Amino acid sequence: MPNPNYLSPRMAEILERMRRAQRPTLHTLSVEEARLFYEQGAEVLDLPRAALPRVEPLRIPVGQGVHIAARLYVPSTERLPVVLYFHGGGFVIGSLETHDSLCRQLALQSHAAVLAVDYRLAPEHRFPVAVQDAWAALQWTLQASPHELNLDTARVVVAGDSAGAALAAVAALHARDQGWTVRGQVLITPHAAAQADTPSRQKFATGFLLDAATIAWLFDHYADPTQRFDWRFAPLLAETLDGVAPTFMVLAECDPLVDEGLLYADALRAAGNVVELELVRGVTHEFIKMGRLLPEARAVQQRIGEAVRRFFL
Repeated sequence: MPNPNYLSPRMAEILERMRRAQRPTLHTLSVEEARLFYEQGAEVLDLPRAALPRVEPLRIPVGQGVHIAARLYVPSTERLPVVLYFHGGGFVIGSLETHDSLCRQLALQSHAAVLAVDYRLAPEHRFPVAVQDAWAALQWTLQASPHELNLDTARVVVAGDSAGAALAAVAALHARDQGWTVRGQVLITPHAAAQADTPSRQKFATGFLLDAATIAWLFDHYADPTQRFDWRFAPLLAETLDGVAPTFMVLAECDPLVDEGLLYADALRAAGNVVELELVRGVTHEFIKMGRLLPEARAVQQRIGEAVRRFFL
């Protein structure tokens, strides 16, 4: 049982409900079962899907003859800047459907178009395919004609949660290296490190929603152990972090990934970058998708929107 002293009363209640429901842990399932299980439950605690003036399916080219699905959320009839969003799920699970409610809320709160990317998943597509898809999607977005999508593609922010936050961070580094302008990056409970050796990986290893065994199961499907020292897997290992787009980072106190998020924020600041950090007390990984029950999720979604609007000034 997790230590309730770490958790807010509402978060502890949510975890207790999950325990009583005897939800299986992902690492005990097959990949296909895990994807279905995650998709069926992904939006149970999310806010209802908000109606938007424009929700449009797209296809993004990521290689010779290869396209991936994407979904565009536009909260008004104006020509808006773009938030390019990469969903979480440990590079193995997750989809446009699992993060639909969240993307709608981010579009509403940021007054920007959100373009969600359905990058290819492991184990069918192992590292670095997801990274390559993310970078290809960013290039395509930055190069898209404003008239083609009726968007201001000169103003783009990259964003994501968990594994998707790692993809956003790496895409921002690629953009810096290639001389492309990204206005900002929003990193929600990011994965950033090569090894499971931070104190929070041990402290919150069991019973806080994202278990150590599940992280290991996901990463084993995605990358070989030797590949995990590649900075495209672990952005903390990037040779230099200077000159990266400004960052708005959201961390959950009771998350095994919280320490590596703090380390990445500190490394970005040490390299001279602008970093704004929100450490949300008493909540776990994935709290951002629990807006139906957690006021912290609703509040942070609003603050993300405010940060994105600042990036676009």
